[in-house]
Amino acid sequence: MRIHHRQLTGLTRRLRGLLLALVFSSLLPGCSVIDNMMYKTTGDVMQGFSREHTIPYLMASDDLSMGCAMSEATAPLLMSFGRVTAEPDQLAVMLYLSAGSCAEEQGREHELAALAAIRDGEGSAAEDAMIRQKRAYALASRRYLQSWKHHTAVYGQPGTGECPAFDDDLDEFVYFAGLLSGLQALNAEIQSTSSVGVPKNTGAVAARGAGCLENDKWWGAPAALQATVWSMMPGAMPEGESAFERLETAEKRADEAGVRLGYVFHAIAAGNQGDEALVKSVIRRHAESLEMQPANKDWAFVDAMATNMMTAISDRLWVENTGHRTPLGRLGHFWDDRQKPVETMDLDGLL
Repeated sequence: MRIHHRQLTGLTRRLRGLLLALVFSSLLPGCSVIDNMMYKTTGDVMQGFSREHTIPYLMASDDLSMGCAMSEATAPLLMSFGRVTAEPDQLAVMLYLSAGSCAEEQGREHELAALAAIRDGEGSAAEDAMIRQKRAYALASRRYLQSWKHHTAVYGQPGTGECPAFDDDLDEFVYFAGLLSGLQALNAEIQSTSSVGVPKNTGAVAARGAGCLENDKWWGAPAALQATVWSMMPGAMPEGESAFERLETAEKRADEAGVRLGYVFHAIAAGNQGDEALVKSVIRRHAESLEMQPANKDWAFVDAMATNMMTAISDRLWVENTGHRTPLGRLGHFWDDRQKPVETMDLDGLL
């Protein structure tokens, strides 16, 4: 059989096209493998950098708004690397804790708006603000719950076995942050008056887990967390313990360390008992501590967070009683404080 030159040329072109297709098809999976390797490497680098540098840098800052914006903006990016490398559970504990606090801050703002509207007799505005408050707290609870889930993925269910073997101080802090997330998830769910799916025993579990941390090393906060849970849950307090004695001791540890988280737990516990006088007293001591003891430079963010939460408690009291929040520079002072007598000079004899 003869093959004409034109037929041979066409056959050659078809073979060349088939060969090129085969080459490209063999290269494409290779590109995918290379891409995955690059993504994995990038993810590992990002996780390592965040742990070694970003978190310590943030903890040394007192700019809460910056930390809030960072966590909300970068969480989807950093968490997406879990699709190509190990799930960044430790980093997720911090990201979702911070993002949850952003939503909770919004909830507190809506609450203040509702209280002010109630005081002014604006029923519709109050109702709308309360709806926004509940939505914000529901979002906060979901974010805190995510932090709690990642915490248990790293460390296991707290209080059910041996304590984790921590690698370093940051590892211990992330563990403590996860316990806070669990407690905050439950509290925010209650504030939202909706079901987010937070296990009802989360507070008790977090309290047990706090026993794995050195209390003095961590500013008295682990014992304060336990005592706060005991004060909230009937029958939870061990025999021979006193929740409020522990909380008073935690304040002293907080002062010494320059990380005033113990005051927050004390104020929350007092508020749960309906003891407004004690709440005011704790806020006053917190404000005095700020003047006497500078923040711990390595944990300035945590100290600023504590002051922000104490200011929020103070603001609620001020709005309920005056219609406006704590005046600037007046944390630790209240609307019903007795005014100190002002010394006057009799000028009649000088005239």
